[in-house]
Amino acid sequence: MESEIEKLLDTLTGATPVLISYANAKIEELDSRRQALASEIAKLTAEAVSPEQIDTISNYLDDWENVSFEDKQQVMDLMITVIRATSENLQIEWKI
Repeated sequence: MESEIEKLLDTLTGATPVLISYANAKIEELDSRRQALASEIAKLTAEAVSPEQIDTISNYLDDWENVSFEDKQQVMDLMITVIRATSENLQIEWKI
Protein backbone atom coordinates (compact mmCIF):
# COMPACT_ATOMS: atom_id res chain seq x y z
CA MET A 1 0.00 0.00 0.00
CA GLU A 2 2.85 2.34 0.80
CA SER A 3 4.35 1.81 -2.65
CA GLU A 4 0.99 2.43 -4.32
CA ILE A 5 0.62 5.70 -2.44
CA GLU A 6 4.16 6.69 -3.45
CA LYS A 7 3.42 5.90 -7.12
CA LEU A 8 0.29 8.05 -6.99
CA LEU A 9 2.20 10.92 -5.43
CA ASP A 10 4.95 10.64 -8.08
CA THR A 11 2.40 10.96 -10.89
CA LEU A 12 0.94 14.21 -9.55
CA THR A 13 3.63 16.46 -11.02
CA GLY A 14 1.82 18.65 -13.55
CA ALA A 15 -1.48 16.88 -12.90
CA THR A 16 -4.88 18.36 -13.70
CA PRO A 17 -7.37 19.07 -10.91
CA VAL A 18 -9.41 16.02 -11.98
CA LEU A 19 -6.38 13.75 -11.72
CA ILE A 20 -5.44 15.24 -8.35
CA SER A 21 -8.98 14.63 -7.10
CA TYR A 22 -8.81 11.00 -8.26
CA ALA A 23 -5.38 10.54 -6.66
CA ASN A 24 -6.58 12.03 -3.35
CA ALA A 25 -9.54 9.65 -3.26
CA LYS A 26 -7.31 6.66 -4.01
CA ILE A 27 -4.73 7.72 -1.41
CA GLU A 28 -7.47 8.08 1.23
CA GLU A 29 -8.75 4.60 0.37
CA LEU A 30 -5.25 3.08 0.59
CA ASP A 31 -4.50 4.92 3.82
CA SER A 32 -7.74 3.69 5.34
CA ARG A 33 -6.84 0.10 4.46
CA ARG A 34 -3.32 0.60 5.81
CA GLN A 35 -4.70 1.92 9.12
CA ALA A 36 -7.11 -1.01 9.38
CA LEU A 37 -4.27 -3.47 8.85
CA ALA A 38 -2.06 -1.65 11.36
CA SER A 39 -4.88 -1.79 13.89
CA GLU A 40 -5.38 -5.51 13.34
CA ILE A 41 -1.65 -6.17 13.70
CA ALA A 42 -1.63 -4.15 16.91
CA LYS A 43 -4.54 -6.15 18.34
CA LEU A 44 -2.75 -9.39 17.57
CA THR A 45 0.44 -8.01 19.09
CA ALA A 46 -1.38 -6.83 22.20
CA GLU A 47 -2.67 -10.32 22.78
CA ALA A 48 0.93 -11.54 22.71
CA VAL A 49 2.06 -9.37 25.65
CA SER A 50 3.14 -11.76 28.36
CA PRO A 51 2.39 -11.37 32.06
CA GLU A 52 6.13 -10.87 32.64
CA GLN A 53 6.13 -7.94 30.21
CA ILE A 54 3.12 -6.44 31.99
CA ASP A 55 5.01 -6.69 35.30
CA THR A 56 8.05 -5.04 33.73
CA ILE A 57 5.90 -2.24 32.33
CA SER A 58 4.33 -1.69 35.74
CA ASN A 59 7.73 -1.49 37.41
CA TYR A 60 8.99 1.01 34.83
CA LEU A 61 5.88 3.16 35.19
CA ASP A 62 6.32 3.25 38.96
CA ASP A 63 9.80 4.77 38.52
CA TRP A 64 9.34 6.53 35.14
CA GLU A 65 11.59 9.52 35.96
CA ASN A 66 14.59 7.22 36.47
CA VAL A 67 14.02 4.86 33.52
CA SER A 68 16.47 5.07 30.60
CA PHE A 69 15.32 6.46 27.27
CA GLU A 70 15.74 3.03 25.60
CA ASP A 71 13.60 1.36 28.25
CA LYS A 72 10.95 4.07 27.84
CA GLN A 73 10.91 3.34 24.11
CA GLN A 74 10.41 -0.37 24.78
CA VAL A 75 7.56 0.35 27.18
CA MET A 76 5.86 2.60 24.64
CA ASP A 77 6.27 -0.06 21.94
CA LEU A 78 4.41 -2.46 24.20
CA MET A 79 1.68 0.03 25.13
CA ILE A 80 0.96 2.00 21.94
CA THR A 81 -0.51 0.60 18.76
CA VAL A 82 -0.46 3.62 16.45
CA ILE A 83 0.30 7.32 16.68
CA ARG A 84 -1.25 9.59 14.08
CA ALA A 85 -0.06 13.18 14.12
CA THR A 86 -0.92 16.13 11.96
CA SER A 87 -0.38 19.82 12.49
CA GLU A 88 -3.90 19.98 13.96
CA ASN A 89 -4.44 16.64 15.67
CA LEU A 90 -2.68 13.93 17.69
CA GLN A 91 -4.29 10.52 18.03
CA ILE A 92 -2.82 7.64 20.05
CA GLU A 93 -4.24 4.13 19.95
CA TRP A 94 -3.35 2.25 23.11
CA LYS A 95 -2.93 -1.52 23.28
CA ILE A 96 -4.08 -1.59 26.88
